Amino acid sequence: MTALPLPGIKACVFDAYGTLFDFASAARGCRDVLGDNIDKLAALWRDKQLQYTWLRATQGKHADFWQVTGDALDFTLETLGITNEKLRDRLMQLYLTLDTFPEVAGVLDRLKKTGLKLAILSNGSPKMLDAVVKGAKLQGMFDAVLSVEDAGVYKPHPRVYQLALDRLKLPASAISFQSSNAWDAYAASAFGMQVVWCNRYGQRRERLPGKPNREIKSLDELPTLVGMS
Repeated sequence: MTALPLPGIKACVFDAYGTLFDFASAARGCRDVLGDNIDKLAALWRDKQLQYTWLRATQGKHADFWQVTGDALDFTLETLGITNEKLRDRLMQLYLTLDTFPEVAGVLDRLKKTGLKLAILSNGSPKMLDAVVKGAKLQGMFDAVLSVEDAGVYKPHPRVYQLALDRLKLPASAISFQSSNAWDAYAASAFGMQVVWCNRYGQRRERLPGKPNREIKSLDELPTLVGMS
């Protein structure tokens, strides 16, 4: 059965890393050095990156996402017993030019043509987001690219989701928020947004406040959920 479209959607807001941009592509870009460590490095780097955002938010010790990403990479390289400064620099630079998932450009183009507002709402710093959007040649697609730096705290703090409402001049109920991160999807739902959880990684449902309105496996499924035929 086809899921019914979400009612009253005026804007689609996307998480960046893992939703539009494949964070694991940085590690794959160093296959010549990493070999069999690609998957281990990508997974641990991402896990530690997220842990550091949550811990810094709880401590009230904010640092931008570039520092957090570098700190998480340093932890990962040490854990895997890899000592290679050139590799470290190479991985960080590749994080600025991550691949998009295959369907992203086409889906954004379809949504843009309907007149819906499109935005990114991400933990990424402004410079990181500017680089990755330009690298993917998507800079003309978005009405806003929003960083948590404007809130001074990381997701899932409510101040982050409020950034989208303030910039787009819309109520939460008129926004469809897309994230591949289950915790992010649940938090946006608890905030009041309509949420499409793009469950690319086969995650289990969270035991957290909120409940995504729809669950999909690829953004290809999104247009029909926001009223497009």
